[in-house]
Amino acid sequence: MRVVVVWRDNTEYARGVITFLDDFARQTGRSLEQLDPDTKDGISFCRAYDIIEYPSVIALSNDGQMQQLWNGATLPTISEVSYYVSQD
Repeated sequence: MRVVVVWRDNTEYARGVITFLDDFARQTGRSLEQLDPDTKDGISFCRAYDIIEYPSVIALSNDGQMQQLWNGATLPTISEVSYYVSQD
């Protein structure tokens, strides 16, 4: 499985995302993939998965099928996300 956090730095929600990413790494020993929606790769990724709200956390199966999407300033819990990260 692949879990991607799509977010922009220097926004009102950035501190919350940074805290979430740091807490996730500390509690699980794993890091999450991050993507800026304003980059070339970010634009195509957001188009492919119809992501229009940031921050977004998306869990994808190994073949690229969306399993779960959380978007908006209210981030998922670490246990919700860690379920998908542990499905390797």
